[in-house]
Amino acid sequence: MKILTRGFGASSGLIAIYIEHCPPMLEYKNLTEVQPLSLGEVAMINQASGNGWRKIFNVYAKILGQLEHSDHNYTNYDSWQSYRDECLLQSHSQEALLFSVPDLSANQYRYHVIAGRTYAKRLFRDHIFTNSLVWLDEEFAVDNNHRVVVCPFLDYRQLSNIKINKLCDILRGLN
Repeated sequence: MKILTRGFGASSGLIAIYIEHCPPMLEYKNLTEVQPLSLGEVAMINQASGNGWRKIFNVYAKILGQLEHSDHNYTNYDSWQSYRDECLLQSHSQEALLFSVPDLSANQYRYHVIAGRTYAKRLFRDHIFTNSLVWLDEEFAVDNNHRVVVCPFLDYRQLSNIKINKLCDILRGLN
């Protein structure tokens, strides 16, 4: 059975981060594909959906900045803030924010990050897409075979700068 992949960003690339819900906005209620955001759309979602979404986008951009992956176009920007505002999840980016079950067989993304332990456990319970996940501690898990990482949710309190560093170290170890 083909998995319906839906979310924001590039339909293939370096990294996909999976979260449970899309922004609570009418325009995104019936997403059926990966849709690139347009310039200014991150700010529009932040304005319409509140502080939680601002944190998600900020933390995502910080992850990309900390990862400093040579194959990612993040290196063309001066800061995570400029990357967030000018490129994050747009058609010319190399990342996605997905609101669907990971489709590891499609090989669309090099790295798959599931944000939130509770969400990850529910995904693994309801959709068995990997059986080689190893929990490193209470917050992080990794499947080296499929390049899947579970981390805390994209929020400053849950995924602090120290934990962003840990996530990036884990991703670098998957090369």
